[in-house]
Amino acid sequence: MHRHLADDLSRLPELLQSARDFAVREVSGLAERPVVRLDRAPDRASLPDEGAGAEGALTRFAEHWAPGFSGSAGPRYLGFVTGGATPASVAGDWLTGAYDQNVSGAGGSWAAALERETVAWLRELFGLGEAHSGAFVTGATVSNTVGLAVAREWLGERLGVDVSREGAAALGPVEVLSGSPHSSVTKALSVLGIGRDRLRQVPVREGGEAVDVDALEAALAALDGRPAIVVANAGTVNTVDFDDLRAIAVLKERYGFWLHVDAAFGGFAALSPAYAHLVDGLDAADSVCVDLHKWLNVPYDAAVQFTRRRDLQVRVFHNASPYLGLPTGEPDFVHLTPENSRRLRALPAWFSLVAYGRAGHREIVERNVDLATRLGEGVAALDGLRLLAPVRLNVVCFTLADDPTQERVGALAHAVAASGEAFLTPTVYGGVPALRAAFSNWRTSRADGERVLKALTAALPG
Repeated sequence: MHRHLADDLSRLPELLQSARDFAVREVSGLAERPVVRLDRAPDRASLPDEGAGAEGALTRFAEHWAPGFSGSAGPRYLGFVTGGATPASVAGDWLTGAYDQNVSGAGGSWAAALERETVAWLRELFGLGEAHSGAFVTGATVSNTVGLAVAREWLGERLGVDVSREGAAALGPVEVLSGSPHSSVTKALSVLGIGRDRLRQVPVREGGEAVDVDALEAALAALDGRPAIVVANAGTVNTVDFDDLRAIAVLKERYGFWLHVDAAFGGFAALSPAYAHLVDGLDAADSVCVDLHKWLNVPYDAAVQFTRRRDLQVRVFHNASPYLGLPTGEPDFVHLTPENSRRLRALPAWFSLVAYGRAGHREIVERNVDLATRLGEGVAALDGLRLLAPVRLNVVCFTLADDPTQERVGALAHAVAASGEAFLTPTVYGGVPALRAAFSNWRTSRADGERVLKALTAALPG
């Protein structure tokens, strides 16, 4: 055994204590560190020959790289839709690495059973029935890809084609309809061989991003009975608009399409009695995407996918190998997702759900929505800014009141980021360059919201 390996093993308690102490210092200072680092990263070093041991590696990381890491897990990182990591989920994530379980199969470990318990809890949390089964994946992109892969197999079932054997080309042109799809949906269509151009965007309701259900019905009727995939959106990325899932479910009874719902972060509306009506009808979906490193506030990477047709999911993803065996009864996870080897992503979520329960996670959702509402009111009151959409849940979409060119809006975003106080991401809404502030971090407080508004005010063009 290499001498550093032997030394590190003999000193493992001290090494873990050093890492623990360093992590505590970093996490304790997270709220006050610059939210992002815009300066240049260090030059790439040469690969070490003999190495420096774990203590040496920690020292080098702390001196060389840690100062440049963003505060994306902190309370004023409002870009994209980014959660943090609750204390319990961090503990679960550390244990995930320590146990190093490969959850591809159930043999020899209870780890797969823990994942199934966690999926069942999440299913209940989002108001889905027992007809839905699921598995952990890396994020919303893979969750959407898995759901649409099962949808692709369903199309083959309707057309008498075994897609998993014959390939997507055997289907011919595929019809995919959606109002305001996330970019990960088109990426998934590319990966699955359906093609980005097969996505047809259906008109949305005036003044919003939710699909016009009458226009959707007209598009379905025009297919003259050909099977189709409808991607409904439970929480659009710019303004958190929700498709009318109940009305779409009624169309599903009439036209028999596959209904995939992208509820990456909007699905968490189900946790609050005040907002649960937004996801009424979610249970009618054939497949559902929910991203957990967003509003569940567990570490990257973690998402879950649900589907009513596990039989088709197994047909797509089963791994035929003598040493794995064929899927029988309760299929191993190796037969349900694109991965063979997979870490126990469920453990941080399990820890957080046990630690804080439904009530704790509901409080995070409701507090974030309140903070978004308050920031929206502050933005509307500033002479230099204007809201582009009502604050429906946890995202504030706004732009400059005068001459909102992409260059000027981008300069505003850069000035806010350069202040170290906050980070917002750009978008285009209704043809207008804009900024988004997305609240989904468990740490974010009213004081943080006030600091973000002050940073915006200070960054406005003179």
